[in-house]
Amino acid sequence: MSKMDIVEKEAAAKKTPEFRVGDTLKVHVRVKEGDKTRTQLFEGVCIRKKGKGVRASFTVLKESYGDKVEKIFPLHSPNVEKVTVSVKGKVRRAKLYYLKNQ
Repeated sequence: MSKMDIVEKEAAAKKTPEFRVGDTLKVHVRVKEGDKTRTQLFEGVCIRKKGKGVRASFTVLKESYGDKVEKIFPLHSPNVEKVTVSVKGKVRRAKLYYLKNQ
């Protein structure tokens, strides 16, 4: 058994949230500042899901003070504490890159 198989088995045991592209997500991110850590909330629309297993990631787009901020999160990262779905979306595409240009 290789090292990658061991890591993938541990990640498979961890429960991942169920969400789809187009959903509005609240991502609780652990931020380290100096010797302290705190949880920061990043809320926006999921515009992409990529990969499978341990290598899976998702992209969230939010608008902040008129500017659009896009952030990529690894799904199994220890810095992502939890992901909750605040609004279910209904879209017909797998990638919502057109939202960046609006």
